Amino acid sequence: MYVIQPPKLKKGLPQKTKSICPVCGKVIPATIYEEDGKIWYKKTCPEHGEFRDIYYGDAEVWHWMEKWGTILDGVGPEYPKIENGFFDKHYSFTALANLDLTNRCNLRCPICFANANAAGYVYEPDFDTVVEMMKLLREERPVPTPAIQFAGGEPTIYPRFFDVIRKAKELGFPQIQVATNGILIANDPTFAQRMVDAGMHTVYLQFDGFKESTYITARGVNLLPQKMKAIENLRNVKPKPLATVLVPTVVKGMNDDEVGKIVEFGLQNLDVIRAVNFQPVSLSGRIPQGELFKMRYTTGDLIRDLHEQTDFIEKTDFFPIPVAALFAEVAAQIFKKPEPSFTTHPACGAATYIFHDYEKDKNIPITRFIDVPGLMEELIPMVFNEEFEKKSKLGSVLTLYRLLKRHFDKKYAPTGFKLKEILTVFEQGTKDALGKLHWDSMFIGAMHFQDAYNYDLKRIQRCVIHYVTPDLKLIPFCSYNTGPVFREKVEKKHSISLEEYRKRHGKVVGVEG
Repeated sequence: MYVIQPPKLKKGLPQKTKSICPVCGKVIPATIYEEDGKIWYKKTCPEHGEFRDIYYGDAEVWHWMEKWGTILDGVGPEYPKIENGFFDKHYSFTALANLDLTNRCNLRCPICFANANAAGYVYEPDFDTVVEMMKLLREERPVPTPAIQFAGGEPTIYPRFFDVIRKAKELGFPQIQVATNGILIANDPTFAQRMVDAGMHTVYLQFDGFKESTYITARGVNLLPQKMKAIENLRNVKPKPLATVLVPTVVKGMNDDEVGKIVEFGLQNLDVIRAVNFQPVSLSGRIPQGELFKMRYTTGDLIRDLHEQTDFIEKTDFFPIPVAALFAEVAAQIFKKPEPSFTTHPACGAATYIFHDYEKDKNIPITRFIDVPGLMEELIPMVFNEEFEKKSKLGSVLTLYRLLKRHFDKKYAPTGFKLKEILTVFEQGTKDALGKLHWDSMFIGAMHFQDAYNYDLKRIQRCVIHYVTPDLKLIPFCSYNTGPVFREKVEKKHSISLEEYRKRHGKVVGVEG
């Protein structure tokens, strides 16, 4: 085995873990338990008392996720060390790195992590520092970081944005992404094409639904017309549309009634929209217990709502992110080298693939024509016995083909779908082969980032989404934004005042005088 090992996480409830006090930040014991059809989280600080929260909003979905999310674990990186704030040992390497180019933004969203004006300083690493940060990611072992996402603030307003993309391409990142509000893409019809020409692969477009009220509440202004214009500009780039992921931040009572509509919109625009990646909102600040319950929205709630708001999604169509690590290990054994592996905690995220059959005008989840649970039950012992590694590449691929064929039902598959589309990913092991499979379907995912109320240290230890910092450290996403306040420490250390920034650069976006 290359990057996975037998599971350390235990199944069943109640479970003991550790968390932090939302008031003082001290590490305290916590219990995860089931009650009234939900999974709950309870912890007590000796100084600030008891805190309860909804850990997972649908117990039925949780038990399904736990079943398949505790089948393996990661080995963690040999270099560099992941600084999660609590443990010397980290069980996952960097599958996706966030690199904040600036904390300046051309919006002032109430729910945003980063805003220069609110912070009172500008965090904006210079180009040479950004290059060193990217080099560190490509030096990670046993697997160089495969995907980088430029974030912020609003990364597209970074002074050398296109130079950064070109450098990422030169350094060999297989996947180069940007997380953006889309304003520049919408307002400048050349912007998307310039990104493609520089080497951009994927745009993560902030997209919170179709109601004006949602954007006013979450972003302070109705951005829906600009979102639609951005999507159209991303569709029109050459030689093909720029792969776009819709990223809705879901807030209970604000836009949770539109999650099904967002998915259906994506499936109607498959030529450009490759995925919808939901992010249940992370809550910040002091919140009374009753208000917390009203606002909390979890991956379990999302999956239930998608089932209720569409006529083609079942709860069991979704699987926890660690399932992807099982198939990555199959590829690692076939090609005799480590492959990117999402060995997360089962509560971190969930995903599925939906195919659209154009001939029948029908949306078909992958689970309708592939028995995914049956396939995994056969694969798990084969992986741990290293059966694919012991065979030649041809022998491994043939073994996998026979296995896939046993769990494939052609009569339920999309018109024209061939099992070879999946097999080719393992046969060729190329980004293009994986991209072809993705281009024929839409990925629906959810990644619920933690806050001080639902913070679980076992999740932190298995995080695969990391921030890279100017002092060349890798920090798990939830630690960076919630835990030991890494973000504030890092940004202040590498920032200048608003006044000093204005002196150096004049009047610029995101630094109002």
